[in-house]
Amino acid sequence: MAVKKNFPLRLDPKLFEIIEKWAADEFRSVNAQIEYLLRESARQAGRLPKKTSEDTESN
Repeated sequence: MAVKKNFPLRLDPKLFEIIEKWAADEFRSVNAQIEYLLRESARQAGRLPKKTSEDTESN
């Protein structure tokens, strides 16, 4: 299992409110929502490797 990296992230307060509401609508934490959005963006851009069976088991 990969260890997640921590780093500070500064967001515009209005953007944070939007993400916070969006996360609540999808029953996620703000952190999980940001990670989801980044992962989806990377996937759509073709930047993520194809999923393996190990990837699907951990999600």
